[in-house]
Amino acid sequence: MEKILLIEDDTEICEMIRNYFETKGTAVTSINDGGEAFDLIRGGTDDFQLVLLDIMLPDTDGFTLCRQLRMRSDIPVIFITARGREEDILSGYDLGCDDYIVKPFLLSVLYSKCEALARRAGGAEEKKLLTCGGISLDTRTLRCFACGNEVELPPKEFAILRYLLEHENWAVSRDTLLDRVWGYDYFGSDRVVDNHIKKLRKALGSAGSQIKTLVGRGYKLTKE
Repeated sequence: MEKILLIEDDTEICEMIRNYFETKGTAVTSINDGGEAFDLIRGGTDDFQLVLLDIMLPDTDGFTLCRQLRMRSDIPVIFITARGREEDILSGYDLGCDDYIVKPFLLSVLYSKCEALARRAGGAEEKKLLTCGGISLDTRTLRCFACGNEVELPPKEFAILRYLLEHENWAVSRDTLLDRVWGYDYFGSDRVVDNHIKKLRKALGSAGSQIKTLVGRGYKLTKE
């Protein structure tokens, strides 16, 4: 992990994170203003392996920034925030964050989470186009096509489809999808997966039939 982007308005926290990460050999670019971060995101984040993002920021909040990031990139995003309410955590995952850490936190734990996410993202980078039957998904441009037509997918449906494509013909349980898409600390019914699968099938049109229901077990993506 060579370089990360830190968007945080507390300069003391920025300094602590920067100092610790640099002892591990990771450079940190910090931005304290939401508006400035928004401009940087619009210009692209290819120089970074991961984004650490606060929610309460001047000018633009972290939720808005995460939404903008997910429209442009699949770079790993971790929220670091004092907002620990369940609805805030769920909103973060719904927008497509990869982890959600409530302040205060241990720097060693934060770094380990960042390193694991960056390593996972880097290992998957070679396979940018995922295809199964009439469905294809570009993990770099975040574009999805079904039967040759481009399909707009919300972050959750996109993440579910990506996981199913990466595990073609596997029996994928609801619990696995909850863990991979919503995060291990998600609180709620696993039936939320069924609702998003229903939306995903509808968005994919005739190609949606490739997502098979395995009664009592979960789902499987097949070529037909």
